[in-house]
Amino acid sequence: MSSHWVSHFKQFRQYLLLEKSLAEPSIAAYMHDVEALRKWSELRGMNRNPETFNLQDLMAFSAWLAEIGFSATSQARILSGIRGFYRFLVLQNEIPESPADFLEPPKTGRKLPVVLSPQEIDGMIGAIDRSKPEGERDVAMLETLYSCGLRVSELVGLKTTDIFAEDSYLRVIGKGNKERLVPIGGRALKHINLYRDTIRRHMNIQPGSRDIVFLNRRGSKLSRQSVFLLIKSLAGKTGISKNISPHTFRHSFATHLVEAGADLRAVQEMLGHESITTTEIYTHLDRSYLADTIHKFHPRSQ
Repeated sequence: MSSHWVSHFKQFRQYLLLEKSLAEPSIAAYMHDVEALRKWSELRGMNRNPETFNLQDLMAFSAWLAEIGFSATSQARILSGIRGFYRFLVLQNEIPESPADFLEPPKTGRKLPVVLSPQEIDGMIGAIDRSKPEGERDVAMLETLYSCGLRVSELVGLKTTDIFAEDSYLRVIGKGNKERLVPIGGRALKHINLYRDTIRRHMNIQPGSRDIVFLNRRGSKLSRQSVFLLIKSLAGKTGISKNISPHTFRHSFATHLVEAGADLRAVQEMLGHESITTTEIYTHLDRSYLADTIHKFHPRSQ
């Protein structure tokens, strides 16, 4: 790798970490995307620095990704990372404008996420064995996931000081350390308080986890994997055959709000989406729901 590429890699990583405040997995993904571009240029025998690449070069790179078997979704994600890299080069005054801004992403189609019905969510929560010490915790976790539309990382990282019970709000630290306030329902708050008062307060909490709400048996912060396994287990117990994960509760939260007529901007704010385009997928889900309702119940559709 040339010293020029090495310098760009180092500076871009610093930019993502310090100025964009991205988490390490997101930084690694960006760096992987830029490394793919470097590898392509090396295979082509192009002894050039990235700031000399033009739109035609990047289009050839995009075509190469398809040739070596990347799916349209993976291609789109990598090209998004390349656009971020070239925006960084513009900010560094390395280039006057980004050739990647004119790069057309492949058409991926929009895959609608899996959603649970309110009855399915009630069934899963009802299947939790509350005779076990972790039962109250599990009820509180699932109620919070559904009530607030949290990511699983936000759930396991939730702190006691992030709960403003009197105002019925949570302070959530999302992607890129961005903070947002999310309303929390009375049922979720009730179960959090019940868990804290009956189970958590009697635990031997480890020093680094004293402010964490949801703890494992050892008094430490829960892993995301443990929440995933819990939800898979409950789905099996209740006979749900859908391929679900903790994120399914977030999709269900947003879908049920949109179906009930909630303002899309409000849903965007609660989910912490940077762009409303990301949130708009739930309007497609809503239309699917309405179409299914017509086909199922309208006498002319039988």
